[in-house]
Amino acid sequence: MRKRTLGAAAVSGLACVAITAGMASAGNDLQLSDVPTANPKAAGLTTPNRLSPELMDVARAQGSMPLENPRDGVGYYGYDSVDNNPTLMPTTSAGATTPTEAHKTEPDKNTYLVLKGQRGPDASYDYGEHFLFQGHESGTPGYVSRVNLDADAAHRVTLMATKDSGGKALPNFDGSTWDPFARKLLFTSEDGCDGGVWQGDATYSPDSVLDDISGALGRGGYEGVQTASDGSIWLVEDVGGAKAGDKGKAKAANSYVYRFVPQHKNDLTNGKLQALQVLRGDGTPMNTKAEPFGDDLKQLHTYGTSFSTKWVTIHDTATDGDSPFCATTAAAGANATAFKRPENGVFRPGRDFREFYFTETGDTNTESPANQQYGGWGGVFRLSQSSPSADRGKLAVSFLGDKEHTGLDNVSFATEDQLMVVEDAGDTLHSQRNALDSGYAYDVDDAKPKPTRFLAEGRDPSATMDSAMMDAGTPGFTNDGDNEITGIHVSDGNPSVRGLFGRSVPTPFEEGWRVFWTQQHGDNVTYEILPNE
Repeated sequence: MRKRTLGAAAVSGLACVAITAGMASAGNDLQLSDVPTANPKAAGLTTPNRLSPELMDVARAQGSMPLENPRDGVGYYGYDSVDNNPTLMPTTSAGATTPTEAHKTEPDKNTYLVLKGQRGPDASYDYGEHFLFQGHESGTPGYVSRVNLDADAAHRVTLMATKDSGGKALPNFDGSTWDPFARKLLFTSEDGCDGGVWQGDATYSPDSVLDDISGALGRGGYEGVQTASDGSIWLVEDVGGAKAGDKGKAKAANSYVYRFVPQHKNDLTNGKLQALQVLRGDGTPMNTKAEPFGDDLKQLHTYGTSFSTKWVTIHDTATDGDSPFCATTAAAGANATAFKRPENGVFRPGRDFREFYFTETGDTNTESPANQQYGGWGGVFRLSQSSPSADRGKLAVSFLGDKEHTGLDNVSFATEDQLMVVEDAGDTLHSQRNALDSGYAYDVDDAKPKPTRFLAEGRDPSATMDSAMMDAGTPGFTNDGDNEITGIHVSDGNPSVRGLFGRSVPTPFEEGWRVFWTQQHGDNVTYEILPNE
């Protein structure tokens, strides 16, 4: 048994470098130069990722990396395939090309933890102390993987769970986080009223399973999930709304922001689920769901406006029991405020969990009539409260999207003031604006921020082929075209309550703070961002 040191693993086909000193900074600001343009989308064009010149990235795992313990039809980090069956790429035989390939499982949001004494399927191997946990957004079954950052290629990715405690196959997962009070990993599924929250241990076991806790937290299109200092769980939902406007190119607001207040911090099976309600100036609830071109949505998406909020309880296990229920339906029935596909949210570090920022994806269509005034471009909102337990607060827009900055999805603070937010614009919008996705950083204290592009995502060869097959309507084709940025994550991996995500101000590349992101679809590569020195 030989210890593998951080950043020095011999990973087949993947370059690794050591983490060194941090980049220059001024106060709380990262000194990042703007990448001037996004990468274009063109048929047959594969392009590399471009980062700010102060940055570089290194692949830590990719979709074709074999799992050390394949089972249940999952044999690779990012494919539903075992031993290349089905094949990971289209094959040619006897002069004919078979335009089929294994289904890609799309590793999603990253959760980084530093844990001692972890084991895996190989009882004789030292797996180190640095791990990335991820759910996977697509495929059957859903599953949880652990990237062992200190390990060699043979032990780099461990399959953690494919079933729940009742023996059912897990759903596809989008969000993840670590709850230090319950000492559990939390995973979210955005499958509408069949979605919800599952919890499980970070410790490997051959028969590891996850527990479905949707009887307390509800079933909804949950993606973003964060734990606050009072033990409450904050959830951000992504549910597409009914078509609206010219030829249905806009979508009605149909998603909600939630807070689960457990009876006890270390037990998430009992408590109250609440939904956010935004109030007009006269104290009445906004009616954003029923009026996709109404004044409420217009005012909500205007710089300089601020609105009072309150949390409304939509389910309490003490009185309503613990049978699973649809949170989306309950929130609508309680006149909670609907948003246009919010996806992820984080607490601003160094502010005692008094500021919560969440993204809004919008309509992801340049032809949406809601783009200019009614939230079609999406953006980022800031919810301010006196404490995470407060029942009332204030909501204001932090950043309004536009054609160049839209489809905003995953989000993470790089410093106390600098927010990193990445796009998931989708194939249609990629074609409409001839631009692939980008990652941006902006100062949340600016009244009208001007984001810096730190990442212009390219398109790998696998995604380029997938895009062509999808555009051609290839029968039986199941994978998404183009790549997507997901899993932007800045963390020191501290699993204790003191290290609660959002408590300490990050110092990227110093004092154990690391930065990760995943290039979803295509080759499904998870990268670590490092200083380019």
